[in-house]
Amino acid sequence: MTSVTSPLAGRAIGLAAVPDPVFSGAMVGPGTAIDPVREPSDALAPVDGIVVSLHPHAFVVVDGEGHGVLTHLGIDTVQLNGEGFELLVNKGDTVQRGQAMVRWDPAGVEASGKSPICPVVALEATADSLADVAESGDVTAGGSLFNWQ
Repeated sequence: MTSVTSPLAGRAIGLAAVPDPVFSGAMVGPGTAIDPVREPSDALAPVDGIVVSLHPHAFVVVDGEGHGVLTHLGIDTVQLNGEGFELLVNKGDTVQRGQAMVRWDPAGVEASGKSPICPVVALEATADSLADVAESGDVTAGGSLFNWQ
């Protein structure tokens, strides 16, 4: 089983509350979402693994069991063309859970007219393969979000 931890501090809101139908409809995969604290922060690796995809606004880490976890920093933030995001790792790097991946400012994202809501998605998973999914309440960076069986 893979334990997926929160890349950010904030409030868990569940995927259904994400203002994007691709995420809210779980088309990318099941998981949850975080409404982040509005202060500059580092988005952390949610699992130990290899960075297989890395963009200023999103990253995927695949663990030793082949579970890929997508962290998407805000909604429609690809349109910011990397402005306000600083990559702290490289694609292909091996990272540890809790390692800083991307530095960003959710308040800056919000000020640019984009949503800072952050989906955290289990790629190529089924909804019934996830347990203990945090869909409400405060979460700390590094706190438990869900377990993937």
